Amino acid sequence: MINSKVLHYLRQQPVPLSPKLKAIEAAAHQKRIPVIPHETVSYLYQLVDQLHPRRVLEVGTAIGFSAALFVEASQMHAQVTTIDRYPEFYEQAKQNWQALGYQQSIQLMTGDAADILPMLTGSYDLIFLDAAKAQYIHFLPEALRLLPPDGILLIDDVLQAGTIFDPVETIRHREKGIHRHLNQLLETVYDDPTLLVTLLPLGDGLLKITKRS
Repeated sequence: MINSKVLHYLRQQPVPLSPKLKAIEAAAHQKRIPVIPHETVSYLYQLVDQLHPRRVLEVGTAIGFSAALFVEASQMHAQVTTIDRYPEFYEQAKQNWQALGYQQSIQLMTGDAADILPMLTGSYDLIFLDAAKAQYIHFLPEALRLLPPDGILLIDDVLQAGTIFDPVETIRHREKGIHRHLNQLLETVYDDPTLLVTLLPLGDGLLKITKRS
């Protein structure tokens, strides 16, 4: 989404991850396993360091990298609840957390987030949606219900490499549903007078949402 030279620079910058977590990130990139890109890692680390969240909710565990990032950036103060439905990913996540020693700080809930989110109670200081993009619009009401007045909701990968703004008739048939639902998501949050919304050009677009005072 940004100039390739700038992107290369951002992806070379250090983030104070532990050696073990750095190794997990490097291995994921080498094996083309989907994890958040390095520029997003840098942003999330700084955000968590400033926000000091006690409770974090994540939808989309994958191999557990971002959940571990939240634990590290909070200096082990955050309790992370993460949801995923794919055993081939979350089983690897559990192994990674065990290797890092973070298993006590992370609660894994397995199953469909659409079924699990309505069952959650209380509030989460930071909520990170990084799952099926077509489902974001359906997850949004529950995420906002669980978000306190001073909390932050982040929604990752909302731009579809910029094609989100192309006419729908130019989109491949199998991607039309994602295109339609992501546009609906952007329209919904930007049109809501109770929300403050920023779209950050990190990775494939990171949507940052807070509630107005």
